[in-house]
Amino acid sequence: MPLFISYVSYSNAGIKGMVDKPADRTAVIGAMVEKAGGRLQGAFMTTGQHDALIVTELPDGADAVAIGMAAAASGAIAKIETVRAWKMSDFPTIAEKAAKLAASYVPPGK
Repeated sequence: MPLFISYVSYSNAGIKGMVDKPADRTAVIGAMVEKAGGRLQGAFMTTGQHDALIVTELPDGADAVAIGMAAAASGAIAKIETVRAWKMSDFPTIAEKAAKLAASYVPPGK
């Protein structure tokens, strides 16, 4: 299954909810991912630009987007960015495809 990384920033309401009722949110996140047909690989609170980092395996990118939309609709999420990730061991195959396609690409203005 494809791997996705979501960078999550909580809204003021989301932070207030965590302060008012501190809890490990891993099970809640995992249940939502499983309901979408995927598997939670990890959930981390972070410092810096984002408040949390979620790593999931999901059948499709649409599933990843739907999870983010559902969480954001609660009002607890101010911003969520989800990117597709590949294991380093999978990337040579992608690079080989790129090498085959490179000769057929014509840059703008050429």
